[in-house]
Amino acid sequence: MNIFVAGATGAVGRILLPPLVQAGHEVVGMTGNGANRTKIEALGAAAVVADALDADAVSAAIQEARPDVVIHQLTALSARNFEDNSRIRIEGTRNLVDASLRAGVRRMIAQSISWAYEPGEEPAGEEVPLDLMAPSPRKRTIEGVHALETAVAEMPEHVILRYGLFYGPGTWYHAQGMMAEMAHRKELPATDGVASWIHVEDAARAALLALSWPSGPVNIVDDEPAPGTEWLPAFASVIGAPEPEHQPGRDPFERGASNAKARKQYGWEPVYPSWREGFKSGLK
Repeated sequence: MNIFVAGATGAVGRILLPPLVQAGHEVVGMTGNGANRTKIEALGAAAVVADALDADAVSAAIQEARPDVVIHQLTALSARNFEDNSRIRIEGTRNLVDASLRAGVRRMIAQSISWAYEPGEEPAGEEVPLDLMAPSPRKRTIEGVHALETAVAEMPEHVILRYGLFYGPGTWYHAQGMMAEMAHRKELPATDGVASWIHVEDAARAALLALSWPSGPVNIVDDEPAPGTEWLPAFASVIGAPEPEHQPGRDPFERGASNAKARKQYGWEPVYPSWREGFKSGLK
């Protein structure tokens, strides 16, 4: 197939390009930074430079590429700017969807998150509604996720990948990442809030497999949702940071997510079934 990857040099995009090319697909990678053109070409894909927030530029890029599938991996998280990331989810997604529909693209695969569900005690399945009544500042994140998923659902075929927290190379949670630095400074307390994780390589592999999955949302998380009192000490130990302090309590939405749909219905199997093994061997 002819595949257009938006966000081709992000944490997932740069891992996704090589297996797409190796599978025989014609791949075009979009980046907003011209300096990344050679990186995309080195991974075997053609490169196009376009600002995701520029509707005309996105439309021109997709019209020229004429893809069968658009894979949406756009984020704006390198500087931990959540407002910019919400804007990418809202405006960038709208531009991608509009351009894809005009170009006759039928299928889109999009990156979403698995911690946008309503509060609850158990890990959330895909049938749980998004937390649309969330208070600020979480409200803005949920607005962005809702806008992204609603727009993507306009495509005739669409798979929404609700990823867990990323760890591994190029993410915040790797040996030299932002969260590792904070852990070394003891700025990350271990709370009772439950999180679900996914290694970035497993995230990319899910996007590849989603080329043939049915439409709808699917949680892409590992098998073991865990409270911060469990995962953060393990993370700190692997990177050589001091033992984190315990801060009792959790936000009601910190419930984790279930991967039962991906595993049982789609036959998806993560390389790292648990963050426990993943932290030990997959952080570098």
